[in-house]
Amino acid sequence: MTNMRPPQRSKLLKVVILGDGGVGKSALLNRFVSNRYEENNFHTIGVEFMNKDIEVDGERYTLQIWDTAGQERFRALRTPFYRGSDICLLCYALDDRDSLRGLNLWRNEFLMYADVDADKFPFIVVGNKNDLPVAKRQVTYEAVQHWCAEQKIASHIETSSKAATNVTEAFTLGLRQWRHMECVAESELRQQGDTIDLTRPIRLAQRRICCTGGGETADSSADVDDAAMRSPGTKMFGQKRNNAKAPKTNYRL
Repeated sequence: MTNMRPPQRSKLLKVVILGDGGVGKSALLNRFVSNRYEENNFHTIGVEFMNKDIEVDGERYTLQIWDTAGQERFRALRTPFYRGSDICLLCYALDDRDSLRGLNLWRNEFLMYADVDADKFPFIVVGNKNDLPVAKRQVTYEAVQHWCAEQKIASHIETSSKAATNVTEAFTLGLRQWRHMECVAESELRQQGDTIDLTRPIRLAQRRICCTGGGETADSSADVDDAAMRSPGTKMFGQKRNNAKAPKTNYRL
């Protein structure tokens, strides 16, 4: 009788895509998940999510990818879903210099509501629409590198949903950055003498409810009334929060 190894379980990671409206976040998601591209995409209202199984360096992952509305009026709908994120893609369009400037606000908003350590969280800067001719580009590679250096973000990639260029590579880059930071966090815990459960990943952010609508959680010990599903209210960018948890909302998918 042949001994069969149990099938490898995939790790569930939550990925959030942020950026101004019209930079191509939904197109990036659709190309990655279903390998489709639509020339005329409607703007996302609130948040949408899709799942995608992927294998990177011999490890299996299930990415739960959240596509967020870029318009300011939808902030109250999207920010409750920032908590529990493992990876954040900050997207700008190569033909829109204002969308690169806007990444400051998006990063600050995410840090405020996700409640993560900026230096220990995997941000990936993604420049969409790299199929455009050079004459139509408004954002130079040097400008992006300078911004990334200021924010201490190591990973930057240019993609094209239309030409299917570097789309999978952008998410793979996020996975590898997440895994690297997990290893760093594990090493720090070992140096501090903490006990490490090797059967569970070390979360870079607070544990969360897995927002699939089915009620399953990424951590069986997580409270079903977790702050991931609470609205942070309508505070301005960069404003300090006075309380660790925000009031409840009735937003549902």
